[in-house]
Amino acid sequence: MDIKLNLIDRNKFIIKISHIFLSLLALINFPFANYMKTKIMEKSNMFKVTKLPETGPWPTVDPFLFCVHHNDNYPTANNKMGPNSNLDNRNIGNDFSNLNGWSMYHGEKIPGFPRHPHRGFETITIVEKGLIDHSDSLGFSARYGDGDVQWLTAGDGVQHSEMFPLLNTNQSNPTDFFQIWINLKSDKKRVTPNFSMFWKNEIPKIKEFDKNKLKTEIELIAGEYNGYTAPTPPPNSWAQDKENSVMIWKISMESKAIWELPQVELGVFRTLYIYNGSGISINNQIIDSGYMVEINTIKNISITSLDNKTQILLLQAKPINESVVKYGPFVMNSREEIEEAFSDYNKTGFGDWAWNNDGPVHGKEYKKFAIGDN
Repeated sequence: MDIKLNLIDRNKFIIKISHIFLSLLALINFPFANYMKTKIMEKSNMFKVTKLPETGPWPTVDPFLFCVHHNDNYPTANNKMGPNSNLDNRNIGNDFSNLNGWSMYHGEKIPGFPRHPHRGFETITIVEKGLIDHSDSLGFSARYGDGDVQWLTAGDGVQHSEMFPLLNTNQSNPTDFFQIWINLKSDKKRVTPNFSMFWKNEIPKIKEFDKNKLKTEIELIAGEYNGYTAPTPPPNSWAQDKENSVMIWKISMESKAIWELPQVELGVFRTLYIYNGSGISINNQIIDSGYMVEINTIKNISITSLDNKTQILLLQAKPINESVVKYGPFVMNSREEIEEAFSDYNKTGFGDWAWNNDGPVHGKEYKKFAIGDN
């Protein structure tokens, strides 16, 4: 009978066998017994593996505050750039149902996130497929997607909308992107808001081949790899200082490909999110797709893709190590600062909203642009 152990069962089995082996070593007076015990315990503490939630945000490690993967297979578009589908069975205004493989989120006729405020951190939106229309309370706007990245410093406060216009009336309109929030240091939380665009052709994509000529591609959103450097982060970002070792990479591995994640300095934390494929093997430990791996070693790590093409998101950085108080769209260092953020927002709206609705879109023509990016 073919029995497939799940990850938890495998881990329990490995731990049990390790304990039996260590007990046997304790009974045998071999000189290498203590050495072997140390090595086994080191390996068991090298990784922390956690199953990712099926919906909603993924767990993150300081300075990262939030990470979510939106993957919606929208149907053909109607003549108003919304889905050509009945919306009656959805909670319009708060639809995270994934009914029929897609959600409207907070959008009413067009999917997306209409006007909402932020203060005290940055958003990084990495779009694999689909378009996003940005509008904000500074009077700026953009349309980006299909390989582009927007890096927004909310700083002292900004309102913006993120809408997903559907342009294709003959075929489905897939939308696939990550949004990551990264914290700002306390003395940077009230800086002037701004956003930067990293267009697809500006983002390095490094192709490497293992001894079997199997390919791994590393896309650099932030940081450096093997002589290549990602676009420059905004000036007030934690990622601006290279000493903070902020790396945001998308890693795509062919089936059976082998690739080595480089070693890091002491104090740098790394998390891998395996979000597509059959899974990976790290130092001979199998980890299924749909799991995250916190790497508790500074050493280089050998990664092998399993049966299918595997896609991985890497988030890496030194922590800011400051108190974090989050409430909705605001991230500060104290409750008093959160209360101040709400008061300021109610008084000022973080600028003027010049648009004629809360979720503007920028036309039916497939045309990327950015007004106000730095």
